[in-house]
Amino acid sequence: MRKSYAMIAMLLLSVLLVLSACAGGDSKDSDGGEASEDGTKKLTFMFRGGTEEEKAYQKAIDAFEEKNPGVEVEMIVTAADQYATKLKAAITGNQVPDVFYVAPGEVRSYVHSNILLDLTEYVESNENINLDNIWQYGVDSYRFDGETQGTGSIYAMPKDVGPFSLGYNKTMFEKAGLELPDKDEPMTWDKFIEVNQELTKDTDGDGEIDQYGTGFNINWVLQSFVWSNGGDFLDETQTKVTVDTPEFAEALQWFADHQNVYEITPSIEDAQTLDTYQRWMQGQLAFFPVAPWDLATFDTELDFEYDVIPYPAGKTGESATWIGTLGIAVAQATEYPDLATELVYYLTASEEGQQALVDARIQIPNLKDMAQEWAADDSSMPANKEEYLQIVEDYGRALPANNTYNAEWYDYFFTNVQPVLDGKKTAAEYVKEVQPKMQEYLDNAIELENQSK
Repeated sequence: MRKSYAMIAMLLLSVLLVLSACAGGDSKDSDGGEASEDGTKKLTFMFRGGTEEEKAYQKAIDAFEEKNPGVEVEMIVTAADQYATKLKAAITGNQVPDVFYVAPGEVRSYVHSNILLDLTEYVESNENINLDNIWQYGVDSYRFDGETQGTGSIYAMPKDVGPFSLGYNKTMFEKAGLELPDKDEPMTWDKFIEVNQELTKDTDGDGEIDQYGTGFNINWVLQSFVWSNGGDFLDETQTKVTVDTPEFAEALQWFADHQNVYEITPSIEDAQTLDTYQRWMQGQLAFFPVAPWDLATFDTELDFEYDVIPYPAGKTGESATWIGTLGIAVAQATEYPDLATELVYYLTASEEGQQALVDARIQIPNLKDMAQEWAADDSSMPANKEEYLQIVEDYGRALPANNTYNAEWYDYFFTNVQPVLDGKKTAAEYVKEVQPKMQEYLDNAIELENQSK
């Protein structure tokens, strides 16, 4: 009798527990996550960017929420120079956003640390995603098979591809009576210097130069000059630093000579008075890099015409530059994997999401057919948008540290290069001096990756 009562009591307790679970504040939804009391499914999306990017993504997120009733996406926006630090803090604190930007150089370590959700099955089974219509460079930047980046599983979809093109002030050329640069044939280094010298002027007669040819940042343009001269930062295996070659040293010296020999770029003192980006914006530079993410700002801020052309070519005779990219990934720990991957699809591969971002003038389309239409539109600057597509399809390259475990080896080069730019050390001296330390950092990165597997 006592056993019967005990069994009945246990059954009643079980029923009560089940009922209380069903009627509780939070409940599991069909995606496996915890739904809030009102049934809303909440995702966090963390990215970096300025005002234009934030406005563009807000519009896209609003549209996504409208298409997915009961879904709420919280945007977490940071400045570009704070993003990596804040993301790592979130990871360390076990507060990884559901969806977030990831750079190609972070893929290896984040995969080994089980931070990223493998998106391969979702991407390949989604009938709305046509990988053949998405830039291969973008998708491959986020593939990793555990050993080699560029092959294997997909751990993010490209937010964009960013061809880093060379812009020129068309209005300045026309005022000076100079022939406009060829949009297809790159200038030689000698011709580039000659044109820059013609456009470096004291325009107001006060004895001070106030219009310069160039205003390049070494961190973002040296790659172009090195590659077009036949040099590189790494060998094909990406295990050996190769900056100590004549081709590399020649390119670095040529860059330093822009200021110290040819005087076609502002001095360090001049740049402190007004940085080169602001000089370009004010129409005081003939040449300056123009990437797709600049277009929205340039539409409203520039009072001169500009266009884009290939970078000048070194001894190979061919122009070279890099393609930037950021990926949008899903946290392995997300409560809503299906919903989070749907958001990634909407932002990276849907026509509607892409159109919202492209209309905001912050990127070129990820979708190839959309990109062709975008490039053919001559109603907005730059007129030669086709140059961006040629960089992505034909000759653009990944930044040197994109496919290594970390970038310490690469950063070391730029952290210590100032004596060359100041003319206190030759490029040949510097590359021989810096190569062993860079190799040491790279070897350490390779060892760290081996230990993390």
